[in-house]
Amino acid sequence: MTNPTAPLPLQGIKVIDYSHFLAGPFLSRQLAALGADVIKVERPRAGDAGRASPTQREGVSGYFLQQNMGKRGLCLDLRQPQAVELMKRLAATADVFVENYRPGALKKLGLGYEELSQLNPRLIYASVSAFGHSGPLSKRPGFGLIAEAMSGAMSIVGTEGAPPPLFRMPLADMYTGSHGATAVLAAIISRMQTGRGQHVDLALYDCMVSMHDYALQGYLMSDGAEMPKRTGDNLPDSTVYGCFSAPDGDLVIAAQVDDTWLKLAHLIGGEALAADVRFHGAANRNDHNAEAIVLVRAWCAAQPSRAAALAALDAAGVPAAPIQTIAEVANDPQVAARNMVLEQDHPKLGKVKVPNLPFKFSGLDLGTPVAAPGLGEHNRDLALELGFTDAEVDAMLESGALYTSAD
Repeated sequence: MTNPTAPLPLQGIKVIDYSHFLAGPFLSRQLAALGADVIKVERPRAGDAGRASPTQREGVSGYFLQQNMGKRGLCLDLRQPQAVELMKRLAATADVFVENYRPGALKKLGLGYEELSQLNPRLIYASVSAFGHSGPLSKRPGFGLIAEAMSGAMSIVGTEGAPPPLFRMPLADMYTGSHGATAVLAAIISRMQTGRGQHVDLALYDCMVSMHDYALQGYLMSDGAEMPKRTGDNLPDSTVYGCFSAPDGDLVIAAQVDDTWLKLAHLIGGEALAADVRFHGAANRNDHNAEAIVLVRAWCAAQPSRAAALAALDAAGVPAAPIQTIAEVANDPQVAARNMVLEQDHPKLGKVKVPNLPFKFSGLDLGTPVAAPGLGEHNRDLALELGFTDAEVDAMLESGALYTSAD
């Protein structure tokens, strides 16, 4: 049973999130959900570029809301010395600094790891970039799409002879953000042992390469003889494992294991198909993949509906599922039961719904984070916490060193 009064595990940890778009903000969003005080630092006027991303409602980006909930907002013009001083004073009091600029960019502002670690030796400085801070490509800019393409992941999806499809989910960014949160937590534990922080260097490209579970491993284990190919909706090396169509919708079936294949065979072809030695054992099924797929496709197409096909598969003990639309996901009772869509109160939009993080704890209730901050929403509070006076804050607001949006 969760305990709504139990302290969250990162309570007392202060995080500076000087990142934009996705991988960095997603990293720090996870830390905020676990109780860290995350301070979202943005540039004047435009703020994080994610604020301009779809979907927009009354000038508010759902993309930004999703990745920046639970944070406080600070907006600085780092071209001005007063703003740099405030940032350094903030870094001197922080536990974690998250950034995702091109390697070397923040060093020019005096905000690189070397400079900030001198101010605060306990600081954990997490850098997210396309290729990391070392290697021949380290200075190149890049987005998730670049890492996904270079990693080989795109080369093994889609249909042979056609360009690969876009994933339409930000795999590189989200996976790097998840790895980043893990690495930061490990660095916090390491600091408990050593008393010192360190630089955590995360690359989108590295994370995509690490995601390979069979393609790269197969190539390496076979000394280059095994080269994965695009196979569309079927996995010929894992029969039957793929996508199929009923008259009114699509579904997936995972019957690649011997006992599951026998259950599927009995369902679609009776005892004769179950006894067919061509399909006994994984190697034989893979050798006769085309024949097996034809039989399964024909059975699915002959069912009165997708629901009927899934009900029959479920009754037979064959793992299967609908290929759901986004609308079906949003209204799925399982999604609701697992609280995977959060409803928040937003000062401008009223009630808003955003995807939740998948964390579930037996002894903790993470609650519902506050909505993402307005641009510079907490400027005064944060500056006062750092020892600036009201008069100094007023002067910084007047000069533009601090910027607060009127929205």
